[in-house]
Amino acid sequence: MASVRFIDVQSRPTEFLDFTSLTLEEFQQLVPPFEAAFQAHMAAWRLDGKPRTARQFAVYQNCPLPTPEDRLFFILTYLKTYSLQVVQGRLFGMGQSKANQWIHVLLPALLAALRTLGDAPARSLTALAQRLRISETEAASVVGALEVEPAPSVAAPVATPDAPLLPMTGPNDASSAPKTLLHRPRVRAARKKTTPSKTSC
Repeated sequence: MASVRFIDVQSRPTEFLDFTSLTLEEFQQLVPPFEAAFQAHMAAWRLDGKPRTARQFAVYQNCPLPTPEDRLFFILTYLKTYSLQVVQGRLFGMGQSKANQWIHVLLPALLAALRTLGDAPARSLTALAQRLRISETEAASVVGALEVEPAPSVAAPVATPDAPLLPMTGPNDASSAPKTLLHRPRVRAARKKTTPSKTSC
């Protein structure tokens, strides 16, 4: 299964920015703390989320994300594009279930790396005020100004189409389909006839 790799995209700065929202320099600054957080997680846990009891984590020959850069590129691409896990897996040469496992391991590692660098999102007004080195009231006015700022208005005329692009198929009233009551004797008898025996294979 063909897949996207960091090494394939690193020489194309615009495409790399499209995939990750980071420049190559910003990406390279994030790799060491990200890999440290990933290795710390993998020292205690397996990829499937179970506690590690025996062998330590090692990169195998057929690993879909063999390098720290590939792992960081994978999770940043997921966060930027927010694709379905099956699409993300296909893009990086793995199935949906394996993509799900990698996402659940790499997201906390990325957050830990951002905290290490001091770039994690502020989760409270107090934390935001400390980061900006201003008072909480000033931080509240900044947040309030961002929330109140009006969206830019579009001057283009809006034409209403004669028919919607997609037909509206939702029910408008109670459904007119007859209800099947599963406890009626006729329905129970029909279910018993079609239910396979427990002893059959």
